[in-house]
Amino acid sequence: MSDSDGTRPSDTMRERVPENSRKFWLLLNASRWLVAAGIVSGVFLSLAIIGSLHPTEASVLFSQGDPIETLFQGLLTAIITGVTLVLTLSQLVLSQEQGPVGDQRERMEGAMSFRKDVEDVIEEPVSPAQPSAFLRSLVKLTERHTVALQEAIADIDDEALNDQVAEFAENVKRNADAVENGLEDAQFGEFDVVFSALNYNYSWKLYAARRIRAENEEALTEEAHHAFDELINALELFGPAREHFKTLYFQWALIDLSRVILYASVPALLTAVAGIVYLGPALFPGTVAGVSMLVVAVSAGVAVSLLPFALLLSYILRIVTVTKRTLSIGPFILRETDRSRDLDWGETEAKNGEDADVGDGSE
Repeated sequence: MSDSDGTRPSDTMRERVPENSRKFWLLLNASRWLVAAGIVSGVFLSLAIIGSLHPTEASVLFSQGDPIETLFQGLLTAIITGVTLVLTLSQLVLSQEQGPVGDQRERMEGAMSFRKDVEDVIEEPVSPAQPSAFLRSLVKLTERHTVALQEAIADIDDEALNDQVAEFAENVKRNADAVENGLEDAQFGEFDVVFSALNYNYSWKLYAARRIRAENEEALTEEAHHAFDELINALELFGPAREHFKTLYFQWALIDLSRVILYASVPALLTAVAGIVYLGPALFPGTVAGVSMLVVAVSAGVAVSLLPFALLLSYILRIVTVTKRTLSIGPFILRETDRSRDLDWGETEAKNGEDADVGDGSE
């Protein structure tokens, strides 16, 4: 997706993603419990409608053989197997947190080294501890260096260069302000921190800054070169910071997923056992809204039994969507795009089809 002027990719991930707004909200922003409830409700309604439209009476249909017991026996087996498998996989993913003291110390040194690099560029004695504040400091840093870049090239008598930098600076400021507002008061563990970070299209900014510098190498002064270096360095720090917090969020989400599946497995197991032991055609005579009570009871039992699977699906949908949109770190493009629409300079490359609309990874 490109910006409205057709010269650059849009800043926010929502604008870069081709899905409609409802699907995008469902995949990323909606509560995972709400998505799971929607899946369960869809199963219940579908089974109830199919049962009501079936030509055979429900009492006759469920008396042929033993379909209810067979159904809930299969669900009981699936619940036990599925919950065990999910918890085992979650533990395998989280096992990287365990290790000998040497590995833990190496991880600690790497984290402190990165924080020291950030402290050097933001010129603060200690970088923020909260992920949202840490990312905000990097976003503000890129905004400050963009202003410094404008000041550095102000005295250069090159109208094309000044126009390029002015357009670039306007994009950075608008995107940075929006992301800073999204990160303000955001708490880690909620999706808001990761979502706001994904809305900062640092890859295009990194690509654009390097390209402007390369195409105007001879016209730039020493001060302008230094300003470009500072800006590019700040943008390069944002990439690994975002990926680090995204990884931490995935681990956090997997822990939440394990917990909610454990919660949901209890009513699911009880429902499946009750369906095997107690549910029979004679227990539910009559109809409700024209639908056999037996059909409603069986449909409801199946829906509740599928609750752990619905929760698993709702969490995995968000994780795989974010992963797909951020497969690459840095100015690479992994999605299909209009190659003729990039920056408004470098017309020769665009005509030759060598340009690519650069966004965040595969967004």
